[in-house]
Amino acid sequence: MAVEADENNFHCQEVESALIESEERFRQMAEMTGEWLWEQDPQGYYIYSSTAVNQILGFSETEIIGKHYTKFLTFQDQVEQQSYSTSHLPFYALTNHYRHKDGHPIFTESTGLPIINAEGKLLKWRGVDRDITARKYFQDALVESEQRTRLIIESSLSAIVIMDSYGFITDWNYQAQKMFGWSRDEAIGQRLDELIIPLRFRHAHRLGLKLFLNTGIGPQLNQLIEHVAIRRDGSEFPVEFSVAPLKLGNAYIFSGFIHEITARKAAEQKILEAQVKLAIAQSEIKIAQRIQASLSPSAPIKSGYFEITGYCLPADQVGGDYFDYFFRNEECLDIVIADVSGHSIGPALFMVETRSAIRSQVNRPGTPSETLGVLNDFLFDDLDNADYFITLFYLQYDITNQQLSFANAGHPPPLLLSPFQSVCRQLDAEGMILGVRKNVFFEQKTTTLSEGDLILLYTDGLTEAENPAGEFFGVDRVCELFIHYAQHSPEKIIEALLTHLKQFCQSESFNDDITLMVFKRG
Repeated sequence: MAVEADENNFHCQEVESALIESEERFRQMAEMTGEWLWEQDPQGYYIYSSTAVNQILGFSETEIIGKHYTKFLTFQDQVEQQSYSTSHLPFYALTNHYRHKDGHPIFTESTGLPIINAEGKLLKWRGVDRDITARKYFQDALVESEQRTRLIIESSLSAIVIMDSYGFITDWNYQAQKMFGWSRDEAIGQRLDELIIPLRFRHAHRLGLKLFLNTGIGPQLNQLIEHVAIRRDGSEFPVEFSVAPLKLGNAYIFSGFIHEITARKAAEQKILEAQVKLAIAQSEIKIAQRIQASLSPSAPIKSGYFEITGYCLPADQVGGDYFDYFFRNEECLDIVIADVSGHSIGPALFMVETRSAIRSQVNRPGTPSETLGVLNDFLFDDLDNADYFITLFYLQYDITNQQLSFANAGHPPPLLLSPFQSVCRQLDAEGMILGVRKNVFFEQKTTTLSEGDLILLYTDGLTEAENPAGEFFGVDRVCELFIHYAQHSPEKIIEALLTHLKQFCQSESFNDDITLMVFKRG
């Protein structure tokens, strides 16, 4: 019996020694793996922890041992994992949410096995936690990135269509659904060319895809291209698209960004039509300019008795101002300056009509007042219907007697300057503007011109021109300049007045037509 007892004791010692040796190997392996190996008693309190816990959670082994496993978990995991310590079931790849010693979150993947004796009693738990914080952040960032990418794709104003290297649709956003009429579920898995490319272009599409896959050559890839697409109902419409290839492994995917340009094409067509109309209008305006220029005197008149010249600066391409001088007979020179209200085409047409009416009176005897009366009656109906009016000053110079007769139809009075005086005198007479009513009386006056006398005729575009401060150029300034440049030729006087006007207004263009005419008696 004693021998048998000794053998049993020896056997127990061997088992205990093997168990101790196994425990030691387990701990050595735990220290080498870098993963947190642990043991807990049946109630869930740590009875062993490898040193890796310090690397993962920042706690030392002594700070872990004796603590309940839930102490280091987040509050949510504490509630959800209370049952594991009393369960006899193993768990695998359980995600735990810990708090590091410094407070930041730690994620681990935990596996635990219950150690149960022959009688079925739970002796302890043995397990391992692997730090997956970096992987978890990466996975969450990847999911977030994919969600963000999906959101961008779905909120894009362009249709986004993705095709694989076999020509089948793998992605289809909301704008593609709106544009083509196929839902995402209907579109994915369909051949792209059969869904959105008109039949006449499908063969070329397939050849282009084959060429790229075989050679890497894709002339239409990564280019912004205008083309024609087809909707679900079969209707065609213009699109602008770009396709970008992306190699994934040994295959390609093709991302297409498509924008409908129906409205833009319609706008372009309208712009083209407008450009054609503008070109026609500009051509017609140039013709009108040439015609209007031909109606004004082609050159100054210079003789031993007098000199006269004029200049018109229209506010638009064509203007409503008019000046003229012509011989009624060998002894009589007629001088006219007129201003049709407004400027551009309408007034220019009335200017032509006025000139025609005046020139029609050349071969008939007529004084300035008589001529204005005829003009007023002739033009009244046309002016009244068009809501225009005309101011006009008419002069006749008797070369033999040096007599100047004049009448006024509401026009700014010309300025008379004698070389023996330093002030300007206005030539004025009573008379209503043309086009207000019929049968108007126009007063006529006469004056004798002395040698060297100057007359400046102008339209109100000169005196009413404003500078940036809102000041008018004014009659007084015109008189001062007229006096200052009186010793110059008529052309130089006009040139000087326009130069000072542009300096005053700080502009090369004006809101109203400006016409100047200078007469100088020899």
